[in-house]
Amino acid sequence: MKAMILAAGKGERMRPLTLHTPKPLVRAAGVPLIEYHVRALAAAGFTELVINHAWLGQQIEDYLGDGSRFGMRIVYSPEGEPLETGGGIFKALPLLGEQPFLVVNGDVFTDYAFAELRRPLAGLAHLVLVANPSHHPQGDFRLVDGKVTDESEDTNRLTYSGLAVLSPALFDGCQHGAFKLAPLLRRAMAGGQVSGECFSGRWIDVGTHERLAEVERLLQESP
Repeated sequence: MKAMILAAGKGERMRPLTLHTPKPLVRAAGVPLIEYHVRALAAAGFTELVINHAWLGQQIEDYLGDGSRFGMRIVYSPEGEPLETGGGIFKALPLLGEQPFLVVNGDVFTDYAFAELRRPLAGLAHLVLVANPSHHPQGDFRLVDGKVTDESEDTNRLTYSGLAVLSPALFDGCQHGAFKLAPLLRRAMAGGQVSGECFSGRWIDVGTHERLAEVERLLQESP
């Protein structure tokens, strides 16, 4: 199974850190955020990694290189203009191949064991959900008997963690350009094609200076 890290975000809420540094290279405890993912993926047995980028993306390529120092092969999918999550993944599909692949947002911090996702995919997607953080109390989806749904009930909703396994078939009929991933997932949910799980370990959406500081605290507390 191949993996993809989404690293094309501009990180405007983290200025001035991101004025001259791409968000995935912002450091926590002295290590770029994206490097935590790369090392965790390598430890989980992934050897082929695709990374998309846009804002200051060449810095990401210069830092990670071809991946050999991590025991991986890294290839890049540069975006001349932001393509959003769906469009970015769709552009990278030729690099990802015909089999389901793991995808993770480059701006989340987690201790999820990526090796858990190296299993056959039933349906079009498998999403890792988490308890709703304070900055997203309404959640995104519901998890019912292992299936993810977009039912309108406000109760028992969970937040999409930015970590999933996706089938290339999820993108059938898409056209090149900028588009979101969520509508594709909702369409697949309507057909009962999205499974899921709830993760209760460490997970932080590093979208602000305050949440970056929270990651720093977690790392300092780690043995």
